[in-house]
Amino acid sequence: MSLQSARQSSFLARFLADPADPIFRSLAFAAATMLLVTLGGLIIALIIGGWPALSKFGLSFLFTNSWNPVTEVYGAAGPIVGTLITALLSLAIALPIAVCVSVFLTQYCPKVIAQPISTAIELLAGIPSIVYGMWGLFVFAPWFAKTVQLPILTNLDPESFWGKLLSGVPNGANIFTASIVLAIMILPYMAAVFRELFRSIPPHVREAAFGLGCTSFEVVGSVLIPYVKKGMIGVVMLGFGRALGETMAVTFIIGNSHRFPDSLFASGSTLASTIANEFNEAQGLHLASLIGLGLVLFLITFIVLAIARTLLSSQRY
Repeated sequence: MSLQSARQSSFLARFLADPADPIFRSLAFAAATMLLVTLGGLIIALIIGGWPALSKFGLSFLFTNSWNPVTEVYGAAGPIVGTLITALLSLAIALPIAVCVSVFLTQYCPKVIAQPISTAIELLAGIPSIVYGMWGLFVFAPWFAKTVQLPILTNLDPESFWGKLLSGVPNGANIFTASIVLAIMILPYMAAVFRELFRSIPPHVREAAFGLGCTSFEVVGSVLIPYVKKGMIGVVMLGFGRALGETMAVTFIIGNSHRFPDSLFASGSTLASTIANEFNEAQGLHLASLIGLGLVLFLITFIVLAIARTLLSSQRY
């Protein structure tokens, strides 16, 4: 019997044994192929749409800070820097809090209140970003400007290191407040996933550590966190990716200035906020530049995910 005949007989046997199996395999293959085709089409559309700007400005598009629709000179450096700063600051704020919340819920919290708190965290994770943005604009930014920013600017020497780092207009719309709002957004999501990671640890691992005389801090820091470190890296990168691509919440509160932020309290912009603010009225080279920003954001997100995959592949349980 030839190889082709053997394959046909095997396929026929599997089909007769379970007719749904080959249909399911075909549907799964079609779904995976459609995903790859969609991704490829998205990349091609971004390259074609942004090509007029990319071909005119070249690599200077990535390193130029000027963004002037009147003179038609566009550079993505300011939004790129704003995107990275806000994402990194929000991750630095949200990560330790999310880990502490998940450890408390899974290790120390009484069961009577653990479930209500967990439900509240999941509800916070599902709130639309525009709600966070409106809250930041109308509630948090005015309070921050009056209670935090104004006293700092009043009492610090403008020529000192801290005075330069925290200089800016006390209106509450700046890089730092945008980072705090972003941190509040990604915190519930990260805490919920961290909680599930810690819940997946077998109980005997924790019990064995306590049996060896470890303290609660030693159990968490030396046993539980190393046990799920591979999954934690994935959660951190997912939270970082969400912070990179967030649009409306940042647009409301970051100040939307295309220049390089020279302090934490300076106004700035991100790639997503620039596109959201100007896409509706853009034409010609301006529109191509905005699409080019979308391509840059796509590449940054891809690089972040590639780094995450590299870190995950290098880890072993």
